[in-house]
Amino acid sequence: MYLSQVNDVNHAATLTQAMTQKASLSVAGVYNPLSAKLAKDAGFKVLYLSGAALSASLALPDLGVMTSDELIYAVRGILRSSNLPLIVDCDTGYGEILNLMTLSQTLDSMGVAAIQIEDQEMPKKCGHLNDKRLISVEDMCRKIVACKASVKKTLVCARTDAGQLSIDEAIKRAVAYRKAGADIIFVEALGSTLDMQMVREQVEGPLLANMTEFGITPETSMEEWTKLGFELVIYPVSALRVAAATMKGFYKSLLQNGSASQFKEQMMTRSELYDVIDYHQYEELDKTIVKSTVPISD
Repeated sequence: MYLSQVNDVNHAATLTQAMTQKASLSVAGVYNPLSAKLAKDAGFKVLYLSGAALSASLALPDLGVMTSDELIYAVRGILRSSNLPLIVDCDTGYGEILNLMTLSQTLDSMGVAAIQIEDQEMPKKCGHLNDKRLISVEDMCRKIVACKASVKKTLVCARTDAGQLSIDEAIKRAVAYRKAGADIIFVEALGSTLDMQMVREQVEGPLLANMTEFGITPETSMEEWTKLGFELVIYPVSALRVAAATMKGFYKSLLQNGSASQFKEQMMTRSELYDVIDYHQYEELDKTIVKSTVPISD
């Protein structure tokens, strides 16, 4: 799939339609083109690129250290490999209003379904950590208005981290952000089912929930999210955590045992990997390349 073909698809419209269905939509967190392709092949219809997951994949903390160029590079590869609606976590916007507008225009031109911005100060922190510093409601609303003015199709998702102050303050901000033009509202780090219910009762329009592990939000099933009335549920860092834990175990085993054989049953075979990356379809693009034959031992 080439990026030029991605641009022919209105992913924002697809995401908008997906949010009208009765059941909550499970959104797979991805962090590179391969994870995006695997999520697509598994059957996911919408993807989420987390700033925390992408930063971690670069061996960086989720403190606003990553650059917008690194984000754009990742987005380009994910769109190419999946051609699915992608919600992009843009943290605080990678700068002030003009920086956010420039980034929004770039992502919109690439065919991103939604841009997510949050109301923290820089340096920002993971939403489930303590002592987050927030910008004013007015400043965040200005960011939302600027972001909306910079895009043609892409939706805007506004995240508030005000739950650390109180659920009432978080709801107050969520309502203000909706009035400013946000298409999707994301109240981060909901600490209880009661908080979830209060958000749904008092905030109009599509809601996004974060079902991350090892955080403040209690483990909640997709069936429960549907009953609560949330349109989107993201699993932002789950796949990266699984991959990182597996690689850590593999490298330790390889060094200790001098062989990869202990992990061979957990590996994709050559044929399976080639299927994921459309190896033979690429060969078809150039008829001068003889179709590769996978070794029988595979």
